Amino acid sequence: MTVERGRDWGRPAPLPPDGVVVRSDAEARQVITDARRAGVPIPPLGLLGGDLCRTLGGTGDEARLHGGAATTFPVDLGEVLVDGRLHWFCAHLVARQRWWRGRAVVAMNAQYLGRFDLGPRSHPGDGLLDITDGALPLAERLEARRRARTGTHLPHPALQERRVKAAQFEFDRPCQVWLDGQPVGEARTISLRVEPDALLVVV
Repeated sequence: MTVERGRDWGRPAPLPPDGVVVRSDAEARQVITDARRAGVPIPPLGLLGGDLCRTLGGTGDEARLHGGAATTFPVDLGEVLVDGRLHWFCAHLVARQRWWRGRAVVAMNAQYLGRFDLGPRSHPGDGLLDITDGALPLAERLEARRRARTGTHLPHPALQERRVKAAQFEFDRPCQVWLDGQPVGEARTISLRVEPDALLVVV
């Protein structure tokens, strides 16, 4: 159930026997992709690391996943067409040039991307993706990078923020696309949407 104001989100429950333990967002994405390509349900995921795990307060303790202290959450999933090729992501999408030159687009389902708090308002169970879209000159990129560690890089007049269920982007020239920290190729057109409550994850 998509999170609603004033209602509890998540429930005490350990990882079920058919669950899969993953140690990164990239590992989680691989499990998700394998299941979707095979046309079978995505198994529950026990999170031991990665940005989605950090967002949910995971501790990295594998024993916790199987005990009474574990919490199970229904989590949204990002679906994206990268120049017509279908992919999925659980934590974030980044589309940019090298060194963040020119326009960049970030779509956050988790709050964090590595050491950066790029989605300070992002919630992985609200049925929305938090989008930041824009371009910064070099000096402002360096300052934004510093402030992004605490999520204070936003708001910024050169960066458009929105919270959406779906969006499409076209770039003047191909940009590299990363999903959950992994490069998946270059694209000039990106179409993405969120699948509410598509995953069960345990921390």
